[in-house]
Amino acid sequence: MIAYLFDIDGTLVRAGGAGARALAAVMRERYGVEDAARGVAFGGRTDGWIVRQLILRALDREPRPGEIDAILDDYLAHLGRDLPTSLRVLPDADRVLAWLGARPEVRLGVATGNVAAGARAKLETAGLAHHFGFGGYGCDSTDRAELVAVAITKSGIGAGDTAVVVGDTVHDVAAARACGARVVAVTTGADDRATLEAAGADVVFDGLAPLCAWHQATFAA
Repeated sequence: MIAYLFDIDGTLVRAGGAGARALAAVMRERYGVEDAARGVAFGGRTDGWIVRQLILRALDREPRPGEIDAILDDYLAHLGRDLPTSLRVLPDADRVLAWLGARPEVRLGVATGNVAAGARAKLETAGLAHHFGFGGYGCDSTDRAELVAVAITKSGIGAGDTAVVVGDTVHDVAAARACGARVVAVTTGADDRATLEAAGADVVFDGLAPLCAWHQATFAA
């Protein structure tokens, strides 16, 4: 069995800044802070990590108990209103997922820094949610390697099977390596080819289209 674990933002979709706008709106409403998300690099990070950075930068303190979850609850409401007009599906995402999903040896999941509700909102808006049966999310851990490990466990693959992380940042690569997974990186998101290659990706593509041929060449009987 091969479990493919897909990142969402920059790999399957672009949300058009909806996440940053939603968090900025929450920080403004809750604390009166303007432009709280400016200068914070979201790519490859977990939602909880990002919110902690916003609090540290804007309020100069650590989050209080329950504060990150409360901010994320408000964030999800803003995100849901913005996604229908801002999100776009990246080329070949639906076709490649459908092709992989039709392979009897493949299980499709997500490994994303989004909390589960945010991931679901993005995938449903994109029309891609039906491809996935499990995942590791930002609400499972703020550490990306740990949420990849959760996704691998949920996939049900065994010791002789293979996990493949598909993502667009060095954080995807590092998390996959920490879990003993292979890595297919794409240049459609935060990091360029040279950066992804230097980080140790098994292969780097300019988009998802070559993934089907790579699967056949890599896992042919």
